[in-house]
Amino acid sequence: MEVILTSQVPHGIKSSGNQLTLTGHAIGDPKESIHYCSILKAMSTDGVISTTDTTLLLRNATDATLYFVNETSFNGFDKHPVNEGAPYIEHAMDDAWHLVNLTYSQLRERHIADYQHYFGRMKMYLDGSTFDTSRNTEQQLKDYTDQGGGNPYLETLYMQYGRYLLISCSRTPNVPANLQGLWTPHQFSPWRGNYTVNINLEENYWPAEVANLPEMTEPLWGFMKGLAENGKYTAKNYYGINRGWCSSHNSDIWAMTNPVGEKRESPEWSNWNLGGAWLTQNLWDHYAFTQDMDFLHNTAWPLLKGASEFALDWLIENPKNPKELITAPSTSPENEYKTDKGYHGTTCYGGTADLAIIRELFINTEKAATQLGMTLSSSSTLRDRYDDSFIQRIIEAIPRLHPYTIGHMGDINEWYYDWDDWDFQHRHQSHLIGLYPGNHITLKDTPNLAQAAQKSLEIKGDQTTGWSTGWRINLWARLHHATQAYHIYQKLLTYVSPDRYKGPDRRRSGGTYPNLFDAHPPFQIDGNFGGTAGVCEMLIQSDLHNNAIELLPALPDAWPSGSVSGMKARGGYTIDMTWKDGKAKSVTIISLKNGTVDLLYHGKQKTVKVKGGKKKTVRL
Repeated sequence: MEVILTSQVPHGIKSSGNQLTLTGHAIGDPKESIHYCSILKAMSTDGVISTTDTTLLLRNATDATLYFVNETSFNGFDKHPVNEGAPYIEHAMDDAWHLVNLTYSQLRERHIADYQHYFGRMKMYLDGSTFDTSRNTEQQLKDYTDQGGGNPYLETLYMQYGRYLLISCSRTPNVPANLQGLWTPHQFSPWRGNYTVNINLEENYWPAEVANLPEMTEPLWGFMKGLAENGKYTAKNYYGINRGWCSSHNSDIWAMTNPVGEKRESPEWSNWNLGGAWLTQNLWDHYAFTQDMDFLHNTAWPLLKGASEFALDWLIENPKNPKELITAPSTSPENEYKTDKGYHGTTCYGGTADLAIIRELFINTEKAATQLGMTLSSSSTLRDRYDDSFIQRIIEAIPRLHPYTIGHMGDINEWYYDWDDWDFQHRHQSHLIGLYPGNHITLKDTPNLAQAAQKSLEIKGDQTTGWSTGWRINLWARLHHATQAYHIYQKLLTYVSPDRYKGPDRRRSGGTYPNLFDAHPPFQIDGNFGGTAGVCEMLIQSDLHNNAIELLPALPDAWPSGSVSGMKARGGYTIDMTWKDGKAKSVTIISLKNGTVDLLYHGKQKTVKVKGGKKKTVRL
């Protein structure tokens, strides 16, 4: 057997003993690009291993193990990959030296133990969900699409698959999951394989908290610190704002924050500067679910404050009503409008998406200040960060933000004026951020806006791209529309042919590929994560402000009986639950601290006392 090691990018290779060593660099100037070293070792108990100049030859072997390691010179967003690069060759050699001391069985057992530590925390079972041994996944997906659903095993598998993907691609410090995770087959990935910060990076982490994978968010926090560092220069040099930080539509491994474009980009996305502000929603949710005060103090607060400082200075008084604050210029990322005069445009002022992001940011920043002020007011470190005048500006700005308006079609206006979308079925629904992932549009507190948000979704329709489908599941679930949330989940499980397939049964749309990757198309991983989050949102919703957990808020008729364990809720709760005939029967709560929590279910409410670290089972 001949073993060859190669690469799609510039490289050289040498062999010695039972090892191939491949070194090279990313395409571009080798003095400026990331370098790498890959080592392949072969071990055999009974065969003979020899080498040519560039290959390994295995002869007369009944058993052989191949060990592969790779390291790069990437050393952080602010380090030059050559002049300040990591010692990648030394790291690779050290990895390889240690690796061969372990057998395949030992490595496999170590991997499974590591993976199951995270994956096994949450389980979900739907009545009728049995492992299908007669059909492979592709056939199940085709049948599901052609026969209109009816496969609870596949529906459960897809939800858990998103958890698998996040565990597998969000473990590298300061390098969060990008548009394709780790699975792109391309030398030049679609959209450069980057971070799109006007929805996609945020959506990647929607399931992390509720699906009990909080550790997977660590790379995002490190990345956001890099965005904040670079973003303060973008704020100053592009927008003349000397406080805080911002991030634009796209970023990359170097935590780029400046406007994007190659002299051919469109203003509908290239010069939008509220990506960082939107990302802070993930920060607040991490605290809301974990109740980690150290995280709130040391990580979340500086980033929330910096994003809020930029937003405070970016807002201007509305010339038409100086009591109001708006953004100008403004866009609703990647969407376009048509005025009542027929003008087709992309830029405006006072766009609803901008104001929704800023409103959510300010609300969360005020909540964070309240939490910190109550428990850490004596801390000298906090006093350096905690600025009463800054918080007062936040408190005063929130009611001054230009309010939502409802348009002539009964929907939430996406634009300052009551203009129509150029494309009514456009995939983006950024103006609904306040409903999900935000929390300031609710059925209880803002019923008129919730109804208008529903109308916006009805106008959008059901046919869209994969990631947008994932988002819409969550939006419909927040509106407690179980039937529609499930219908959109079924749309996400629409079978899509592999990209290069040209046969007679070729199918192309938003949905799912045979390997369960999300089809934007092409493959874009955020739809997987949106789908996982959406299933969780159908089963449990939680409200930190009111310390309430809602059970089965959007349970579809197709899931009449089932159970879930290890799901998380805001307030520091872990939830196990069973239901039958569409009704919750029992719930077990583990709380991080003593207190009470309100359970909401089927129009009822029950207040439950809990003790920190103790299980509390409630029959419903």
